[in-house]
Amino acid sequence: MDWTKQIGRYIVVMLLQVLLFDQLQLLGVCHPYIYILCLMMMPITLPHSADMFIGAAVGLVMDVFCNSLGIHTASCIFLMFIRPYLLGAIVNDKDRLNEQISLHTLGMDGLMKYTVILVVIHHMMVFLLAAWSWSHIGFVLIETIVSSIVTVFIIIGYNILKYR
Repeated sequence: MDWTKQIGRYIVVMLLQVLLFDQLQLLGVCHPYIYILCLMMMPITLPHSADMFIGAAVGLVMDVFCNSLGIHTASCIFLMFIRPYLLGAIVNDKDRLNEQISLHTLGMDGLMKYTVILVVIHHMMVFLLAAWSWSHIGFVLIETIVSSIVTVFIIIGYNILKYR
């Protein structure tokens, strides 16, 4: 994959996240984190340690802008840790992926499974770490569900528009 496209997508998505989506407060429970799109669409050919390093860097940038004390960093590292295993479970033939993860290579079913699972895991981890208490589990679940639905629609919509 062309790294200039990857870096350009990262900059655009991070600007959208910080300037637009972080400012959205829909009923106090919807916090779409579209910046994970950059991590989800990273080439599959990178070494696992590079994936985790990139996840840490992206999470750290979000932590700086959100003042969230490592919540996004931990969530992104975990997301990048489970990503290759999830791809292995969804796609029987990893060679078919070539290098790029997209609607074309995964198909709509595979992309939907991949996106939903990673988004829900990431959001659940972010909101659990932010709450830091099991006493707020009901609110954490509501935040996770609502935010995940909105984030999944945005990410799938992006992929449909890009690869149609």
